[in-house]
Amino acid sequence: MLIGLILVLVCLMFFSTPDIFPARGQPVISADAKGGRDLLPPSAPVVLKLNFMGVIGLGDLTSDKVESLLLDSREGMLGSRVKAVLLYMNTPGGAADDADAIYRALKRYKEEYKVPIYAFVDGLCASGGMYIASAADQIFATPSSIIGSVGVILGPTFNYSGLMERYGVQSLALTEGKDKDMLSPFRPWRPGEDASLRAITAGLYEQFVSIVSEARPKLTRQKLVEEYGAQIYISKVAKEYGYIDHDGANYSTALAALTDAAGIPSDQHYQVFTLEPPHTLLSDLSQINTSLLKGKITHQFQIGPFMNSELSGRFLYLYQPAME
Repeated sequence: MLIGLILVLVCLMFFSTPDIFPARGQPVISADAKGGRDLLPPSAPVVLKLNFMGVIGLGDLTSDKVESLLLDSREGMLGSRVKAVLLYMNTPGGAADDADAIYRALKRYKEEYKVPIYAFVDGLCASGGMYIASAADQIFATPSSIIGSVGVILGPTFNYSGLMERYGVQSLALTEGKDKDMLSPFRPWRPGEDASLRAITAGLYEQFVSIVSEARPKLTRQKLVEEYGAQIYISKVAKEYGYIDHDGANYSTALAALTDAAGIPSDQHYQVFTLEPPHTLLSDLSQINTSLLKGKITHQFQIGPFMNSELSGRFLYLYQPAME
């Protein structure tokens, strides 16, 4: 089976031609506020729906893929038809750098094309999700949605030096540069070796707090830091504290409010499009991570329901219920 798969891949690579133009997102019709999904004439205004469902920084939710979708929305059959953007949120957050880049891309998009951006939370909008939702003009949430977790985390990092000493195991790392092996798990940690990491964590937290408190005026910096911290709240409480604007909402009410803000008359038909990130056979096969193809069995110690090995060693705006 493995030999056959390799032969197929070789044939595909041999007969395929290099891409001259970048692959674009595929438009898919989504329901409007009344549940309509008919294809309308090219003169109909468009609401762009961006799905943030999963961990930020993984799969299709990396900053480069989301930024590409925003570029795609101004080309082809959509172009100047896009009059508003709906962020469909169900995410625990994720990588800090991806969340920040997506937030800034949305802000640029809103300012350049003068379109309203609303966020609709259908489940979870935590940490990096809250960071991205801060680009929205208004945030709607269902009654059972959970919102919050404004904070930063790196790790956890484990130390095995005591266990190694007990069983007579030694390790050696050759380094140059003070603290090059900072927080090595194979030796006792030295006081202060994590100073730079703590400073970065504090800087990212300050940035997170500033963005959320500026976007959500009722959610003051003082309350966010001293009272609410990185806690999460059901939508009714989140609205009371200022995390969101509307609780008890649904997809239709959020979309109806967005089209009204975009100046689309209530009696005018409009189209809701979701752009699916492009995928090729070779790119999908290259990301396959199975024991069958690798010829070995791997064991992973997963910390929390949303932690992935790809996030290891990265600064995270991520809600991790098993760690809190």
